[in-house]
Amino acid sequence: MFLSMNWISDFVDLSGLDKVELIHQFSLSTAEVENEIFFKGSELSGVVVAEIKSIENHPDSKKLHLLKVDAGESELVDVVCGAPNVRVGMKTAFAKVGAKLGEITIAPRPLAGYTSYGMCCSEAEIGISDDNSGIMDITDDVANGTDIKEVYQIDDIVFEVDNKSLTNRPDLWGHYGIAREFAALSGRALKPLEVEDLTPYNELAKVDMKIEDPLCQRYSCLQVENIKRNVSPVNMRIRLYYCGLRGINFLADLTNYLMLEMGQPMHAFDSRKVEKIRIKRFDKPFVFRTLDGVDRNIDENTLMICNDNTPVAIAGIMGGIDSEIVDDTTTLTLESATFNAVSVRKSTVRLAHRTDASIRYEKCLDPEMTTVAIARFVKLLKTYDSDIKVVSSLTDEYAFHYEKVTLEFDKAFVDRYTGIEISNDRIVKTLESLGFGVQLAGDDFTVTVPSWRATKDVTIKADIIEEITRIYGYDNFAVHTTRSPLYPVRTGELKSNEDKIKDILVQRYNLHEVHSYVWAYNDELKALGIEVENNVKLANATNPNIETIRNSIIPTQLCQVKSNTSYSNDFGIFEIGRVVKGLDENNLCIEQKKLAITLFSKVKDIKTLYFELRDMLVVLSEDIKHKSLGFKKAEPTHSYEHPVNLYTIMIDNEEIGTIGIVHPTVGKKLDKKASVVFAEIDMNAFTDAQTAPIVYDEPSKFPPIDYDISVVVPEKLFFEDLSKCWIGKGEGILKGTKIVDTYDTDTVHSITIRFEFSSAERTLASAEVQTVMDEIIANLAKIGVNLR
Repeated sequence: MFLSMNWISDFVDLSGLDKVELIHQFSLSTAEVENEIFFKGSELSGVVVAEIKSIENHPDSKKLHLLKVDAGESELVDVVCGAPNVRVGMKTAFAKVGAKLGEITIAPRPLAGYTSYGMCCSEAEIGISDDNSGIMDITDDVANGTDIKEVYQIDDIVFEVDNKSLTNRPDLWGHYGIAREFAALSGRALKPLEVEDLTPYNELAKVDMKIEDPLCQRYSCLQVENIKRNVSPVNMRIRLYYCGLRGINFLADLTNYLMLEMGQPMHAFDSRKVEKIRIKRFDKPFVFRTLDGVDRNIDENTLMICNDNTPVAIAGIMGGIDSEIVDDTTTLTLESATFNAVSVRKSTVRLAHRTDASIRYEKCLDPEMTTVAIARFVKLLKTYDSDIKVVSSLTDEYAFHYEKVTLEFDKAFVDRYTGIEISNDRIVKTLESLGFGVQLAGDDFTVTVPSWRATKDVTIKADIIEEITRIYGYDNFAVHTTRSPLYPVRTGELKSNEDKIKDILVQRYNLHEVHSYVWAYNDELKALGIEVENNVKLANATNPNIETIRNSIIPTQLCQVKSNTSYSNDFGIFEIGRVVKGLDENNLCIEQKKLAITLFSKVKDIKTLYFELRDMLVVLSEDIKHKSLGFKKAEPTHSYEHPVNLYTIMIDNEEIGTIGIVHPTVGKKLDKKASVVFAEIDMNAFTDAQTAPIVYDEPSKFPPIDYDISVVVPEKLFFEDLSKCWIGKGEGILKGTKIVDTYDTDTVHSITIRFEFSSAERTLASAEVQTVMDEIIANLAKIGVNLR
């Protein structure tokens, strides 16, 4: 939101103060100010009010005119001008020779055979609007040669406030609320708003208006006739332009002006088109065309302003095109209202249309401001169009009242929270400058919260402490070291396991840790041919790409792999993050923490990469849990999983995750020549597994014996099946087994198994080892595993 210091200065005298420093102070105490401060008009000089005395058509051009201009000097100035709206007697903005328009310096310039000694300027060229259709038409009675900056408020300091920092401050969405803050910060008085006394019109007939839906909290309206002015005053247009709005017509500009000044959106209906105002919702959906010419789908939850049963505006968002103010409008019905903030926000989401008005209504505006805004509107309307006539009494229906907030506390409470000594007088002065009512009895305070802060902002005593300290100045607090007991916090087992896993994967295997959001990105997954599975969705999501919450991290990592394939031929990534597996009985998300690992390689075959990933998982389990992992064949449940070589990871016969290969259709879209494997482990299930004690065995002083056999393994048999053939064999001398080699052809799958024999008591004889091996070989033959 852009704010004008000229506008703020209407309500608080800032003369003699460093305005830029005040803006920085406002940023520290109230709301974040964006970095750049704009000094409007600083790059403009030498532009004066001038009168066109004569016009001749250029002999060789249909567009150019030869003008004689009175710029307040002794002689008329020759000017070549191509503006279509020039006329004799017209006063305009004239840049004399030597004038500066930003980076442009005006000098005598030959144009089509004639020399122009200056330039007649449009409003866009002098930076006060975006109107470049013709030169500026000055209708005010101003002497020729007067510097235009002396006539209009072109010099200004404009700063931008971050909207997010104003979310809980509906009173700061207008210049008057900002001026209240500047008054408190500077110690100056806040001037009251100049408003029209509407009591003389109390005897006039009321507007036919009725609230028929509780979503409308308050609705105030007034009718005015005999409006003659169509173009807004220049200073009004300048302020609107500096604050990001363009001029439309006098009445529309005036409602926008009041919105920016008071933070209260208003709407002016052409009275010829609105006679019986009803605020309600409809039972059936319909299409409604708004002021921007767009047809919008209105459902049964959207509050509408109606002319009897005909909709004329979407409440709190935008008016309809059929009731808009036009150039020949001379009568208006003025609306000033407040609506349920949640309803307005939901309607903007459904309609995918947010406006300056709806942004303010979403913040819980103060209903007390509706009638004040109308009185201010009439005051300004009379100022600039003195012949207007009010033809109705102020019609007002107040359907919803916020509760009055009164807070009680003592000086000790303030001292305890702030940690500094702030006098009672300063506390009272600070709160009163912000509009709070304060009663002091000894050291006891009774504070009444003003209506504009009681809708959603100040509700508890701690909020009062914030008001006192921010105006006092956080930078004025004495810096000292706090004294408080510090107790060591033992790291939980889950966090400890996470840290160990990260260290192993990074230091031992050179994997890259990544971080991602919890969304299942629809567009990215669709590009990889991965289906976005049905899961918990974000209600009223404005972006369908991030509507669904993921139930697995692997699809996210595949998208990350896709965006990095051109940077390396071989890499691995991992993440410990969260997924959601549906809702519990209380409709709350069931969150799970997962470890996901994905390996990508253009230089390794799929088998090598797959076993690398398996070995990583085995090392994680053995180093952290001191246990071996088991693997069990699994059936695919996700579209990215290859149906072959998909296994469930087991520890203590409990499932903790899966390991697999990416489905070929997905793999081709990642890279046709690459191998991609993945694994995902439930961190809670891994942590819940009991950590085995570390047992140390004294190494034997007698030489061991290794015995290797190569066997042909039939299809669908696993090493676990083979291991059953030697369990319990060897009477304590068989210490271990491992696969040391594999050999595969299209028809043969062979592995070499090494059996490790040793004894702590004696040197083993080859005969006793051979006896054990003969029995093992016989057992293997019984299940179809024969020596190669």
